Parts: sequence; structure tokens; C-alpha cells
Amino acid sequence: MALSNQTGALVLSTGNKSELATGYCTLYGDMCGGLAVISDLPKTMVYKLATYINKKEKNELIPQNIITKAPTAELKPNQTDQDKLPPYEKLDKILNKYVEEHLPLKEIIKNGLSPDLVQSVCNMIDTSEYKREQAAPGLKLTSRSFGYGWRMPIAQKYREQI
Repeated sequence: MALSNQTGALVLSTGNKSELATGYCTLYGDMCGGLAVISDLPKTMVYKLATYINKKEKNELIPQNIITKAPTAELKPNQTDQDKLPPYEKLDKILNKYVEEHLPLKEIIKNGLSPDLVQSVCNMIDTSEYKREQAAPGLKLTSRSFGYGWRMPIAQKYREQI
């Protein structure tokens, strides 16, 4: 941000929809910036996009080890995102059903997902609204993005229950 202030350049934040949804992001880390370019792309889609870009360009613009290594916030040694979050394939499936399709938790569970997992992920989504309110504006890429497409109360301890 200091460099941005010196040069007038725009800082692009690196947080994706999965991280912003669950609050697995930091205000002065992956949320820092003036425009959130991938804030509406789930983590699994970010990886698919990175693979597609490399394939299309016939060049490793995005290093392969970034795509293949276990996702990590790198806040401490040997940490992976799955220490705190379910695998992104499951998380993103719940995220899609809850946020984009706006399905009740009981309907999401009918897709073969554990009730405890669904409740846990949806609680993370509901309680992380305060962080999303502080995020840089993002590009709308899916049918329902956070921001004007999605608002949750932040002061009333709202939680959807199974």
C-alpha cells in the first residue's frame, strides 16, 4: 500500500470467494487492496483458471508448484488451509449451494454432505460478514457475489440452523 501511495498504482487484493466467505483471510494480507479481482471466484475455480492460463499460453506463467502445493495462508510453519477448513472441493460445493443457490441447510445436506460440516461452513459464512464489509470492491463473476448480491446482519448474531 505504501508503494501504491507513492506511485498511484492500484493494489489488487488476492483473496478469493472461499476465503472471503469463511473469513479465512486477513485485512492487511489477502484482503489488502483497492480492487478484489478474484473475490467472486471460489478457490477451486482459481486453480482451474491458473491451469487454463498456463495451458492457453503454452507457458508456465503461474508456477506449477503454486497450483499443486497444499493451499496455505503461510501464517506459521507447516500450516495448511485444511488445518482450519474442510477440503476446498467440499467447502466450495457448500458455498455454491448456500450463497449462489440460496438453499436452506437441510437442502444442502441432501446432496450427501455431513450435517456437521454444512452447519460449520455456513456458520463461518454467516459470521464473516463483518470482514467482507471491509473488503475492497470486487468484480462480479458468478451469479451471486458478496456485496450488493449478498447481505447478512452483522450485529444480530444471525445463524441459519439445520
